[in-house]
Amino acid sequence: MTGRGTERLADLATYVIALVLIALFAAPLLWLVSLAIRTPAEVFLGAARFIPDQPTLANFEQILTDRTFGLYLWNGIKLCALGAMGALVVSVPAAYVFSRRSFRGASALMLGILTVQMVSPLVLLIPLYRYMERLGLLETHAAAAGVYMALGVPLSVWMLKASFDAIPKSLEQAAAVDGCSPAGTLFFVTLPLAAPGMASAFILNMLMGWSQFLVPFILLSRDQLQPISVAIFNFAGSTSASTTQLLAAACVITVLPAIAAFLALQRLIVSAIMAGAVKG
Repeated sequence: MTGRGTERLADLATYVIALVLIALFAAPLLWLVSLAIRTPAEVFLGAARFIPDQPTLANFEQILTDRTFGLYLWNGIKLCALGAMGALVVSVPAAYVFSRRSFRGASALMLGILTVQMVSPLVLLIPLYRYMERLGLLETHAAAAGVYMALGVPLSVWMLKASFDAIPKSLEQAAAVDGCSPAGTLFFVTLPLAAPGMASAFILNMLMGWSQFLVPFILLSRDQLQPISVAIFNFAGSTSASTTQLLAAACVITVLPAIAAFLALQRLIVSAIMAGAVKG
């Protein structure tokens, strides 16, 4: 077999594997949509009928007009936004120092930061709970948002360092010659040029926070403080066959914004991550 034929077979195998993976991930989502557009009577048909005879959007209307659901949705957005913004505020100066300053142990410290990203929050939940309890921050959004921020800092530092590395130092030197202070150079020259990387880090932290469950589940037990991920879990624990379609509709509404955001901004996110992988 020629090299060209081998290359075609390799491409074909890649596409087949990709299609299988897409099917594995898409099947549960399509099944969720199928349940969400069913009437209570058709829920009992189960897998016998994938496409309902009488599809309806009433389940979505009922969920979206529920004030409690809106509160849970707002809590989730609030926690994600605060955590993502906090992670950026902490990561920008750290990434800038790693990019522009040479000091002993920089590579080891960057590796240590990446290692922290691999630690599961599950390992830290008990000491974290005790720590927040002693600080009097239990049952507050500040505690959960702070943990979201801490979880997002390692990846943000790596992504932003790559963005700063791509900016020529000569621009900062020219600004310094014109009399711009180091802080002014950072805020008026470097940060505007690094805006795409900052946007990628913010969006990625938002998506990571949106799927976060363990942290708010442990730190926020009051119903009015919980984000949508925990609220749906609590509702699922008390659901019956007559309300399965409402639970499915709530899940679809919760999942779709994250999917839409990633599909719309996937090039920006992937390019920032790959830049960090190549230049880090």
